[in-house]
Amino acid sequence: MQTILSAMCTRYFLAFIICTSSLFSCTTGKKAYSPYRKYPKEALQKDYILLREALEAKHPSLYWYQDKDSIDAFFDRQYLRIGDSMTEQAFAWHIISPLLRQFHCGHTTVGLSKSYSKWAYGKTFSSFPLYLKVWNDSMAVIGNLNRKDSLMTRGTLVTGINGSRNKELIRRMFSYLPTDGFSESINYTRLSSNFPYFHRNIFGLSKTYRVNYIDSAGREKEAILPMFEIKKDSSKEKTAKQKPTKPPRKKIPRAERLTVYRSFEIDSSKQFAVMTVNTFTRGNLRTFFRRSFRTMRKKKIPSLVIDLRSNGGGHVALSTLLTRYVTRERFGVADSIYAVSKDLGRYTKYFRGGWLNNLEMWLIAARRKDGKYHVPYLEKKKFSPKKSNHYNGHVYVLTSGSTFSASSLFCNAVKGQEGIWLVGEETGGGWHGNSGIMIPQFQLPNTGIRVRFPLYRLVQYRHVPKNGSGVMPDIPVETDYRFLLERKDKKMEVARQLILQQQEKQDSVPSNP
Repeated sequence: MQTILSAMCTRYFLAFIICTSSLFSCTTGKKAYSPYRKYPKEALQKDYILLREALEAKHPSLYWYQDKDSIDAFFDRQYLRIGDSMTEQAFAWHIISPLLRQFHCGHTTVGLSKSYSKWAYGKTFSSFPLYLKVWNDSMAVIGNLNRKDSLMTRGTLVTGINGSRNKELIRRMFSYLPTDGFSESINYTRLSSNFPYFHRNIFGLSKTYRVNYIDSAGREKEAILPMFEIKKDSSKEKTAKQKPTKPPRKKIPRAERLTVYRSFEIDSSKQFAVMTVNTFTRGNLRTFFRRSFRTMRKKKIPSLVIDLRSNGGGHVALSTLLTRYVTRERFGVADSIYAVSKDLGRYTKYFRGGWLNNLEMWLIAARRKDGKYHVPYLEKKKFSPKKSNHYNGHVYVLTSGSTFSASSLFCNAVKGQEGIWLVGEETGGGWHGNSGIMIPQFQLPNTGIRVRFPLYRLVQYRHVPKNGSGVMPDIPVETDYRFLLERKDKKMEVARQLILQQQEKQDSVPSNP
């Protein structure tokens, strides 16, 4: 009996070895990803047609700012521009990006495949060498990748690149970038945050760049700048085959990690506090809000600055919670929220978490007489100011083009209330409304390119007319060249001055005898 069992075990063991070796051989034989691979025209056309059909069937706001005929014409035009073969990057940037721009929906964006993201992770790429602050029709140097360049220093005003003047250059770059409505404020922020990245993807690389600039005497000149290139290290090539050792992870305290998402600080004058909220997604915000507002109540802080300049949005529930701490009146989230269908239908398999999205849509929405699938809870619910730790002092909300989505809902809810002012720039998120709530990724089967697009249209509570603007500030603060040179925060400085002026007014009022 033992001999039979031993023989059987040996056979099973040998079979296991053969199977696993074949699996490993298949894995090692798999073709490595290459970003330079060109996809045939037929594969690209199939991806494009599938994307068009999904957008037309499921996107709630395809024709919100342009009529159907105009959108259809652009769909057709981009289809004809698909080349005989294109890389994933070229297809995403030059075919899909300009298409998505036409919808004027800031949540409808394109991203490259997971394989590309893994390949690109940690890499530094050759590029246009200058980081530029971009505003109106102006551009100024804020960084230079060519460190030995002593000509293009911080503050140097640039007037053109490779024969294109600033106005035309910015217009062309904007035509690849999405917006909510017609608010370009977020795109000025995007270009200012990483000009080399956008220039490389839109215009490609050049060995040299002709840059027009203003010299110290106020004269316009032209300089020839070399492309920023990554130089290969021959010593690294010799050890490339060796398995790299990972450096030990430095343990960062949780409190320090959370400051990336939010922070709270009381000024040394004790006259105001600064609450920075960079997202409504992470950062243990419920506890953060409760502790911060409780601290201000106990210490009787008369003014508060809420910095939302880097807040791209997140959970509506957390945006609503912050609103409840400062609002002087009852408010709602939206006058209407609806999807155009009850689920993702035959496109479910292309969406990340497709069946879970279907379940959520089924749970939160109901069909109305207009044929749309509305979210009755957020349309009907009215929220009251918090009773515990509600803040009654003066509030200054700092805004920028990156104030988007759920943070623009906050701005709309508090704007115009007594004792609350928006300070800064027009928000990137639409004032009339935007599309969002659920924003899954749609993956194209041939290229792996991922397109985020929303499933619900939201019209803001007590909405303004649909003119395509973001929420406008009560106290506009534009880019100031002098502050740029001195690396000072003008918006925060303006808020500080307003608080001091308010305090002086209160101090000058005589007390009752």
